[in-house]
Amino acid sequence: MNYSTIKKTLVFSLVAMLGLGEVSLAQTATSSSAKVFGGRSQYRTWSLGINAGVLAPKVVIGGTNDFNKANLNLGYGLSLRKQLGHAFGLEFAGVAGKLSGENETGKSSIVGLPTSFETDLGYALSLSGVANVATVDFLQRENSVNFVVKAGMGYTGFAPRSPQDWKDKAGEPYGSGTNKYVKELYVPVGAGVKFKVSERVNFDLSYVMNFLDGDNLDGTYAKGTSKDKWSYTSAGLEFSLGSAAKPNLDWVNPLALMYDELKDPTLRQEVEALKGRVSALEAADLLKDSDGDGVADKLDKCPNTEAGIKVDGSGCPLDVDADGIPDSKDACPTVKGTAALNGCPEFASSGPVVPIQFEFNSSVLKTSAYSTLDKLSSDLKANSSAMVQLDGHASAEGTEEYNMSLSRDRANSVKTYLVNSGIAASRVAVTAYGESRPVASNATEAGRVENRRVEIKQQ
Repeated sequence: MNYSTIKKTLVFSLVAMLGLGEVSLAQTATSSSAKVFGGRSQYRTWSLGINAGVLAPKVVIGGTNDFNKANLNLGYGLSLRKQLGHAFGLEFAGVAGKLSGENETGKSSIVGLPTSFETDLGYALSLSGVANVATVDFLQRENSVNFVVKAGMGYTGFAPRSPQDWKDKAGEPYGSGTNKYVKELYVPVGAGVKFKVSERVNFDLSYVMNFLDGDNLDGTYAKGTSKDKWSYTSAGLEFSLGSAAKPNLDWVNPLALMYDELKDPTLRQEVEALKGRVSALEAADLLKDSDGDGVADKLDKCPNTEAGIKVDGSGCPLDVDADGIPDSKDACPTVKGTAALNGCPEFASSGPVVPIQFEFNSSVLKTSAYSTLDKLSSDLKANSSAMVQLDGHASAEGTEEYNMSLSRDRANSVKTYLVNSGIAASRVAVTAYGESRPVASNATEAGRVENRRVEIKQQ
């Protein structure tokens, strides 16, 4: 186990980090004009890294190994990363070095297993997706530490060596001098932490587990169908490539950008200018709406519309059936009618007009009317296209206004009975005539009794 080489590598990395840190203190932060939705072209997105560290034929999550003692050896590598967004990038990485291990005496249960192995890791090339899990920060505008996780797919070439006469996958015996590599696919999975040293440089610590698609990394097939694996613990420097006028996308907090855009004085000036234009329009009375119907006076063809009446785009009352009665007051808005019938057409009854009598000053149905209304309900159910019109009347006692209201209440009482019996309300039209259409003289009680009625007209 070559500890001196490992120590030299770590010391070199720390010295480089401290030296670059001093340089960064003398620099001013790069000003950024980046926008939230400005695209990748406004950032530096390419990074080149160099690293060195420790290779070991095991991983922290455990698993089966052919050799029970893993030696630590020097590894070294390069990386090239393209940051695709604030939180994700693609990284091409290459690692080389040596792997070795031993079987300590008395700890191996397999007879004839080699006592040690040594493998030259000629190359391990991988393409991984790298997720930056700390790019969004609600507590501070700029980060100095980022945490990353990565996973991908790789291709490696290695040459196992052991004291035994073993042949590798290429069929070459060791000692033949051909040094042919065994080639396998592998899956790298890792995590790391990045420390910002300057606008151009960051110091990286990383741990990557590599899972081989084979059991021949150590030159030994010893424990069934188990797959070999190795880890790479490294430290290194990563350099941001591109124009110095652009910020490094690795360290940009999108929340800070959004805040800056909201605080941008140019945007505030535009808002104030817009307020000024709106005020100018209001001052010119272009938005004035005297009748409150939602149509400005300049465009309102019916400027004095009564409150609550629905209007069209020109400000005039909606009248779908064009009978001169606004839809909001039209009891039959889709059928042309008369004002006397509140917009409903006058029914020409196909049968005799049936009256329903009421007591003085009352709109409560008499029980004697139930049989008549039940038969009417049955007839309407039998003929689904039939309509019925209920004309409410009153005798001459009291004021005309009161009698108009009373006659409407009487007609609505009949309608409510029919609706409760299962007749759709849209098939029943209600009109009120008050005391204006007597059928008998109001000078006698007998005549007044006949006038307290609701006439039923069918069509």
